[in-house]
Amino acid sequence: MNDEQDISGRGPARTAPRDSLFLLTTLSTPDGAQLGKARIRNLSATGLMADCERAVPSGIQVICDLRGVGQVSGTIAWSRDDKIGLAFDEAIDPQLARKPVSGNGPLQGGVPDYLRSPSLGAKRRR
Repeated sequence: MNDEQDISGRGPARTAPRDSLFLLTTLSTPDGAQLGKARIRNLSATGLMADCERAVPSGIQVICDLRGVGQVSGTIAWSRDDKIGLAFDEAIDPQLARKPVSGNGPLQGGVPDYLRSPSLGAKRRR
């Protein structure tokens, strides 16, 4: 196999820098048909590569939920066995997927409110 054949089998050219990571998501079609779970291996502003629990055909529209980003739609650009390349319909900020999940909820800072000790600066009344 020569380089030209190898390149032609890869699908569209990748232009955005990719970030390696492991995220779990579920793939579905726009009409809600479940396509199974996927483990995202790398992510960029324009797409992702993932291992799927079963083969997903190329050319179909899918929706996935990315932690920190939300629902993302795109087209399966390539598919080989249980691996896929997904090209997003709109660019995303891939760094949002790397941010910690904690926020302003009751577990802010990793400790529930009821387990936090009173502030050290507070004076006790006797």
